[in-house]
Amino acid sequence: MESLAFHDGNIYNFLDSRLTNTRYDVNLSLQTNSSLIRRLSQERELEGHQGCVNTISWNSKGSLLISGSDDTRINIWSYSTRKLLHSIETGHSTNIFCTKFIPETSDELVVSGAGDAEVRLFNLSRCSGRGLDDNAIAPSALFQCHSRRVKKLAVEVGNPHVVWSASEDGTLRQHDFREGDSCPPAGSSHQECRNVLLDLRCGAKRSLADPPKQTLPLKSCDISSTRPHLLLVGGGDAFARLYDRRMLPPLTSCRKRMSPPPCVNYFCPMHLSEHGHSSVHLTHVAFSPNGEEVLLSYSGEHVYLMDVNHADRSAMQYSVGDASKIMSFTSTLNGVELHPPASVIFRNDLPSRKNIAATLEKCRQLVEIAVNSLEEGTDPFYGIEACNEVLEAHGSDIGPKLRHECLCTRAALLLKRKWKNDVHMAIRDCHNARRINSSSFRAHYYMAEALEQLSKYKEALDFAVAAHCFDPSNSLGAEKVDNIKKQLAAESEKNNKPSNGPARPEPRAGRVLSLSDILYRSEANSDASQDGPRSEREDSDYDEELEVDFETSISGDEGRDVEDNVLHGSLNLRIHRRGDSTRETSGANGSCGSPSSSSQSDRLPYQVCVYASEAPEAVIDMKRRYVGHCNIGTDIKQASFLGQRGDYIASGSDDGRWFIWEKKTGRLIKMLLGDEAVVNCVQCHPFDCVVATSGIDNTIKIWTPSASVPSVVAGGTVGPETANVLEVMQSNQQKLWRTREPILPHELLERFRMHEFSEGSLRPFECAQS
Repeated sequence: MESLAFHDGNIYNFLDSRLTNTRYDVNLSLQTNSSLIRRLSQERELEGHQGCVNTISWNSKGSLLISGSDDTRINIWSYSTRKLLHSIETGHSTNIFCTKFIPETSDELVVSGAGDAEVRLFNLSRCSGRGLDDNAIAPSALFQCHSRRVKKLAVEVGNPHVVWSASEDGTLRQHDFREGDSCPPAGSSHQECRNVLLDLRCGAKRSLADPPKQTLPLKSCDISSTRPHLLLVGGGDAFARLYDRRMLPPLTSCRKRMSPPPCVNYFCPMHLSEHGHSSVHLTHVAFSPNGEEVLLSYSGEHVYLMDVNHADRSAMQYSVGDASKIMSFTSTLNGVELHPPASVIFRNDLPSRKNIAATLEKCRQLVEIAVNSLEEGTDPFYGIEACNEVLEAHGSDIGPKLRHECLCTRAALLLKRKWKNDVHMAIRDCHNARRINSSSFRAHYYMAEALEQLSKYKEALDFAVAAHCFDPSNSLGAEKVDNIKKQLAAESEKNNKPSNGPARPEPRAGRVLSLSDILYRSEANSDASQDGPRSEREDSDYDEELEVDFETSISGDEGRDVEDNVLHGSLNLRIHRRGDSTRETSGANGSCGSPSSSSQSDRLPYQVCVYASEAPEAVIDMKRRYVGHCNIGTDIKQASFLGQRGDYIASGSDDGRWFIWEKKTGRLIKMLLGDEAVVNCVQCHPFDCVVATSGIDNTIKIWTPSASVPSVVAGGTVGPETANVLEVMQSNQQKLWRTREPILPHELLERFRMHEFSEGSLRPFECAQS
């Protein structure tokens, strides 16, 4: 695959085109050409922080870089000299998670948000010195109305008066500097600031069909640069939400809990919309530079690209139940009768132009590479890459016969590779192949195999029988039918065991369950596929096993919940089988009900809220997936568009590397070693082919296309990168298998995440870095 040309061509071709094509925008083309990206290497390491660097951002001109850190300082760096200009002691009491330049203020106003739930505005003109010798300066504005950590800030191009803050308290607030420069702390008796733009304190959804419940801790937000009225938010569930600010209700006070406002659209990959794993949540959302696409980064999952304008892309929409429909055998798809293949389906009826013919020949060669990979049993990664090239880059240029062949081949390779949720991608391919040829043996056979991997044996049997009927001479079909029937018989025998039979073995037999085991359940074994039987059980199956009642008594300021970072009090757990009692009671429309009896409602640290709110008619499905990195260790990990046109996608990873993919095909272009532990932030310079990254290290890395030879891998100051790309990606996938699923409510776990435990004290779970 390394020998294949990239779609943007060689950089020398672009330079040559300047002589003949005066209309060509060379600046846009050259900023992130693949030739330059493959030469990226670390140019400089910026030193000046004394803690993890959690946020970095360029100003609009690209002349300054701002950063925020666990050391509670904001640093301002010069792009041209790579020097530290100012280091501001902000007065925040905990980690800074987000910083921004305020637009149209000559880069004098900057804003920060932190774990102390505060938003602070600073005027750089008040700085008395340079570098680390700066004294602390008083904030020009101080907003203390959030009750939990502020994880993201957003600003509007051309608007110097307003900043938006997203917090884990479930609210997105609008701070207008013209209306005031301060607000009282959350929970104060005299707090009356009316700045809540989005109230999602009862907005989290476990699945698309479920009504919103509990607080949605917001992790990220973004405002479209081309249509500033569009606002995108993401947080503690699998759904990113798009709002039109012009259609939102007036700003409200946090004292009045509001029903979640209707959103313009939900964005969520279909396979994540129904199983409701609460460990899968969004860590970052972003608009593309032209505002036509959005990028979603998931904890415990991959990075996904989706279209904003979906009116003419009906295939990218789905609604409640569609995921189940795809897995059910039917002679119709979306109400359209599937007919046996006609000869025209297998004819590539394309124009006989020379360029089309060359593209078609290239695609045939790529499909042949993928087929050989499948037949020879070699590693399926490169075969999948070849299929991606055909389907994503040239899908409109190939005929249905070649497209069907490529879809079936990719499905088979995905089922063989078994990376996280590869089985769901294979189901998509089989579904699309069936739409081309409703009598395809391969499409039905691989669909049966995929469903079998998900332990959906009844659905798998229907597809296996159909495959055998379409090609009775193929022994694979008969074998598949027999194997699935045996699985169904074994499952039926297991379910029909007498009630006085042997007791169900306790989990982790032979060892005492730790509190970590109680709070989390293993989502998959380290040597098993995420898509296997254990990982794909429905939530109702698990709820039949255990039920947890809990009471907490926490001293201190409940409203702020940030004092001393110490949890005082007690946690009482009672574990019993489902059916002993009914915990959750649903309130009336627009009401909040306690998860246990009403007498306990005053002691519980959270509430369950139920509102009569319907999902949008259509939810936007994924357009493309980007795999290879690992995002489970931190909840501030970014996925970013690179370049003024956003032709490339970049993300940090828990292995200390960061990855760059070609947006069009999902093909991995570059893997760079950028941190000794975790890379969280990746920000491309607005005009130059320069990228800044940061993470757990105390430094910021600046990357430029200065390598003498283009390559797929590159190292940093720690030394040259020698790791095999495929081995690194497979290792990251194994880490994703070990994602742990909490069985206690997200709100309770969030309270633990905000506190530290002294050595030897109660540790409720392995604390995730934030």
